[in-house]
Amino acid sequence: MTVRIMPCLDMRQGRVVKGVHFVDIKDAGDPVDCARAYCEAGADELAMLDITATVEGRATLLDVVRRVAAVVTVPFTVGGGISDVRSAAAVLDAGATKVSTSSAAFRRPEVIAEMVREFGAERVTVAIDADANPALPSGYEVYIDGGRTATGRDAVEWAREVRGYGISTILPTSKATDGARTGYDLPLIRRIREATGATVVASGGAGTLQHFHEAALAGAGVLLAASVFHFGTITIPDLKAFLRARGVEVA
Repeated sequence: MTVRIMPCLDMRQGRVVKGVHFVDIKDAGDPVDCARAYCEAGADELAMLDITATVEGRATLLDVVRRVAAVVTVPFTVGGGISDVRSAAAVLDAGATKVSTSSAAFRRPEVIAEMVREFGAERVTVAIDADANPALPSGYEVYIDGGRTATGRDAVEWAREVRGYGISTILPTSKATDGARTGYDLPLIRRIREATGATVVASGGAGTLQHFHEAALAGAGVLLAASVFHFGTITIPDLKAFLRARGVEVA
């Protein structure tokens, strides 16, 4: 498998921010400046997630999508507040390459099939926020509303259902590791990959070069990170060189 590097712009009020365990939010810069810099540095894809759109009951900020889309030179995934075909179409029309849906998809799973039918499976990603729950078969529970609301649903079972709608890419984020820089939640990546065969986007917890390598070995096809890129802890060229030196094929 060839892995791809995906910096992620978590957005709040038009600014890039970064938190720990979905809280303790800090400013990390202007989205257009960040997007341009990441493309120039060799990013393979870019994600932008409006982290408060769902809980604030609003759509994604389309003006920000347009401004970022004007400078990106790689596939560009946008999520947050995308609840139906109409809101997804608006984001794609604003310049996004792909959309990502999470809470809305969980609440009304048929929206996944509707988006796939309208735009094609390659343009739709389903994101799954999860946290440990040993009472569930996989040990992981789905959370929605930006990680605020527990659902009681097993995360791997939900991933299997998602895959059944034709989705080819699933983006699981572990609440336990998000922003902590202690490493990705490798069992979560591995279980979703094994259960679905989908392309898994590793998200939440990268802090060292080795963490990216571990995620690739666990089966992730896309390696997403935010704070280590935003604050210069790791550069994309260094990361790609590190992975290649360890036999990982990089885009």
